[in-house]
Amino acid sequence: MSTAAPSPDPVSDAKGYQDLLVSLVGADDPAEVQAAMPSAIRALLAEAGDLADRRPEASEWSVLECVAHVVDAELVASGRYRWILAHDDPPLIGYDQDLWVDRLHQPVEPIAELLGVFEALRNANLALWQRTPAAHRERVGMHQERGPESYGLTFVLIAGHDRFHLDQARRALEVVRAGQ
Repeated sequence: MSTAAPSPDPVSDAKGYQDLLVSLVGADDPAEVQAAMPSAIRALLAEAGDLADRRPEASEWSVLECVAHVVDAELVASGRYRWILAHDDPPLIGYDQDLWVDRLHQPVEPIAELLGVFEALRNANLALWQRTPAAHRERVGMHQERGPESYGLTFVLIAGHDRFHLDQARRALEVVRAGQ
């Protein structure tokens, strides 16, 4: 559910989706991009205030739902990172982001709960990245929808995912404000 121009579908256009997320990181250090996300989320939620839970359209996510999705993605990535590093060519299961938001976050948890989960996972994942030797970042898992993905690529994809959904949440807030 997006307030953006359509992005490539992660299932039917897996390469296009990967390319989009990688392009959102560009030459930036993905660890720095990820490290900046908790404060960016906090700032956006503070700016949104009472509007954070309002959807711009019935079929689009609110700011809070965008944040809930980012938390879900961090949870899934946490497992994927560890499977890739600990196992040889492990399967990486996909998930339906809309079902997760609709079935796991309705009503959306309190902001403090979402942020607590996100920040703990993000800190653990950044620490894992820092202590993982460069050669191990090339280890691969087999994503059921996108095929082989290395730990390094998965880490970059999450950084791009952060930027994509932070921008989506900002646009949602703009639309909600304009409709007041």
